Formats: sequence, C-alpha cells, structure tokens
Amino acid sequence: MISISSRVLSRINRRNTFAAWRQPRAILWATVGVVALGFFIALEIAARHYGQPGPITNQAKEVIFAPKSGPLLYASMALMMVVLTWRQRWIAAAVAIGIDVVFVLVRWAFDIKMSHGHFFGNGALWVILGYAVIAVTRRTGRERILLLKGVGLGLLLVAGRKTGDTWLLITSKTRPAVLDQYVATADHALGDPSWLIGRIVRASGPIGEHVLDYVYIQLAVAASVVALYQLRKVAAERRFPRHHLVRTFLMIGLLGPGIYMIFPVVGPIFAYGADGGHWAVADLWPNTAPTLAAPHQMPFDEITPRNCMPSLHTAWATAIFIHSRKGPRLLRFAGAFWLIATLGATLGFGYHYGTDIIAGVVFTLTIEAGLRALDRGWDRSGIQMVAYGATVFVAFLVSYRYLPMEMAEHPWVFGPLLILATASVIHLYIRTTRLWDSEAPKAAPARQPKPQPELV
Repeated sequence: MISISSRVLSRINRRNTFAAWRQPRAILWATVGVVALGFFIALEIAARHYGQPGPITNQAKEVIFAPKSGPLLYASMALMMVVLTWRQRWIAAAVAIGIDVVFVLVRWAFDIKMSHGHFFGNGALWVILGYAVIAVTRRTGRERILLLKGVGLGLLLVAGRKTGDTWLLITSKTRPAVLDQYVATADHALGDPSWLIGRIVRASGPIGEHVLDYVYIQLAVAASVVALYQLRKVAAERRFPRHHLVRTFLMIGLLGPGIYMIFPVVGPIFAYGADGGHWAVADLWPNTAPTLAAPHQMPFDEITPRNCMPSLHTAWATAIFIHSRKGPRLLRFAGAFWLIATLGATLGFGYHYGTDIIAGVVFTLTIEAGLRALDRGWDRSGIQMVAYGATVFVAFLVSYRYLPMEMAEHPWVFGPLLILATASVIHLYIRTTRLWDSEAPKAAPARQPKPQPELV
C-alpha cells in the first residue's frame, strides 16, 4: 500500500513539474537560458578563431589563476548574497576571504608570478559557484529558484565583463576601417569638447587623472552599490523587484556592441593622438583641434577596439544616475558624482567625442524606458517614449555619417539642434516615468517568510 502511494505521489509530482515548465514564464526563461548559452559558445568560437581565449575560458581560468578584476568578483558575490540571511552572508564572506588567503600563500610559497591581475577574487568566485551547488543539492521549490537567481545575478555581472572584452576583440578584427573623421567633423558642431576637457584634465595634474581613471575603471563596482541598495529587501521578501539596475546594465552591454559593428570608431586619442601611432591622422589631441576637411573612412590597426559610438561608459553612468535617484541623499550624491566624473574621464582621456556622449545618453534612456514599459505593460506613453528615443538615436548616427560637413560648417545651427534633441528625450523620459510612478499601485505588505535552513 505504501509503495503504491509513493508511486502515485511520484507521478503527481512529475506531472506538476512538467505543467510548471509549460507555463509561459518558465518557457521564456528556458529559452533565454538556451539563447544565452549559445551566445557565449558563439563568442568563444569567434575568439578562438582569432587566436584568443573566449569569455567561457577566461572565466573558468579565474577559478585558479589570478583574476583580472578582483573587486568586480567581490561585487558580484555581494549581489549574489542579497538572497541570503545575514548569518549566511557573514559565513560566505569569511569563506571567500579564507580561500583568497590560501591562494595568496600558495602563490607566495611556490613563487608564482602574476604578470597582470589581482591577488584576490578567486574566493568570491568559489563562493558563488558553491552556492550554485547548494541550490541544486540542498534547496527545493521557491528557495532553490531564489538562490539560483542570486547566483545567476552574480555570474551575469562577471560574464558581462568577459563578454564585453571578447566583443571588443571582434570589433578590432572585423572592422578594418573606422569612421572617426566623420564623427570628429560632426563634433565641431559641439565645439570639440574632448579637446577642451582633455586640456583641463592634463592641467589638473596626476591627482585629477588618478581620480577620473579610478571612476572610469570601477564603473561596475559603482553599479553594484546602487543595485545592492535596490535589492536590499530580497532576503526578507523572498523575491526580486520587477525592475532594477542590473537589468538595464546587461541590456546596454548586449545591444551596445552591435552598434559598434555598424558604426566603428576608435576615439580621439587613437585617431588624432599619439596612441594611434602611424595609424593616426596626426598627433593633434588634445592641443590642436583637427582642421575642417572632407571626411573619409580610414584604415586602422587590428588591436584597438572600435568601441566609441555610442559611449557605453556614459550609458552605464547615466543608468547609475537614474537608479540612484530614489535612494538616500548619499547615494544620490554618489550617482551624480559618478556620472559627472565618467563624462570627464571619457572626454578628458580622449576616449570619446562629444557626439558619442549625447548618443550614449539617448541610448540609455530609450533602453530604460523600454524595460520599464515591458515590465508594467506597454501603453501609449511607453511606445511613444521608446519610438521617439530610437528615432533620435538613429537620426544622430545618420547625421554623423552623412551630414558631418554641414554640421561643422554651421555649428550655431546644428550644435543647438543636437543639444535640444538630447534634452527633448530627457524631458520626455522624465514626463513618462512620472506618469508611470503616479499610476503605480501601492505595494502590498510583504508576507512573512518561513524560517530558512542556515548554511553550516
């Protein structure tokens, strides 16, 4: 009798599991997982084709070898820990630090040299992978799903970094000619801001340069801080918020490299500076703005990434600024500082033109509005915002490519037009989001979670 009942219960459980997987949400996530895996494999194959390891290999190497970005791995672990209790968080942090200490001692004992990379970070990655095993082997039901979401959130941040590095390699290998002369000519309409800010940054001395360099490099860590604030209630409510910064970050990183392939640009410091070597037009940046002449495509090396149009650092910093607006005063101040400092770094180091910057702002606002509209349900205001933002962004690219001389010859016409177009997208985004916030229903009180088993 007992065996029959067990058999019946087993069949019922299998049917319920199958029925759950037939739900649209489950099918959607399964499809996303398969597509993401195929995407990573395709990038790995492409990188191998050019004689370089791909994102999967680079990430796997960091389990043992010195990681390229230790702070990023710890930021990823912090994102994963939003689903844990405080006791589990302390244990996870202690385990990560302990593992890193062991790795440091082993490398010191065997005199293992680190040509490049951080001496810490392996422990954080081990903890993230360990919780993936715990989720599969020691959790069930909603708790398993929640923990796997936390692990996935942490791994997506580091995977996004590795994927971006591979994309940059692909752009340098597959786009032999760049469009910098077109963008630089169109940039005359904005007053050549990269040349101006570049001289200001050089005049600020090493302190100013080091501050901006740190802000520029640690953008993902700043995003993690804002995301941690947004996800601070996940452990108590046992669910993630419907929209948060990580979603926008990942979507920017997914769509941005596609624009690089369409509109390859290397930046002023390479096309018009000493860093470009004999490939550069001349050594002009930042002391002398390029003269006005008919632009044309120019060949460039197979090393420098074509990652200027749009400026994704500006896009990500804009996303940080937007998502920090609903935080406490200190977080709002930090978000504003990071945006201003990132703009200073992107222009002041000669990595971007002014035209890249405004395109990056429009790019982010369009993506952010699209994600929020997708989350709350598409309505007239959401469709209008996304359509208008996409139209302005495409108009920027078309005008940079086909009207650069007209823009440079009439800066008092096209300069204000570019600024007004950007401002109009910002205004429409603010008006649309305020409308959405006013229509949002008040959140229901969170259910009290059941006590969860602690990790020993």
